[in-house]
Amino acid sequence: MDREELAASRFACGERDRALFEAGIKMGTIYHQYVGTPFNESTRRGLEEAMESAISVQPYVESVKIRIQPDDAKGGDRYSYRSLTGEMIDAVVTVRIGDSRVKAEMRYDSELCYPLMFISSIGTD
Repeated sequence: MDREELAASRFACGERDRALFEAGIKMGTIYHQYVGTPFNESTRRGLEEAMESAISVQPYVESVKIRIQPDDAKGGDRYSYRSLTGEMIDAVVTVRIGDSRVKAEMRYDSELCYPLMFISSIGTD
């Protein structure tokens, strides 16, 4: 039995539900691993790329795109930096297991006043 078959044998669900589960893990990792990270305009893209790289090595990730939407804080001297908050994160992660593909997203929802993580599509090949 190979590693994928062994991993699959641990789940009491099919590929679709496993893909949904994995997508949730990726969203939780993005939020809980990086909130609080200091950055400024000159390091923002580097932080986005580091987050994308870290998520992309996790199992079943087909694609990941992260954008940080900074707040309105201004300044350009050595004391002017921000700490990343959930409200600043726009993330899209696509997970694929077998023929099942799930796209999960995270972004600030102004109606809810909350950085919402949600499944935006579920499909099969």
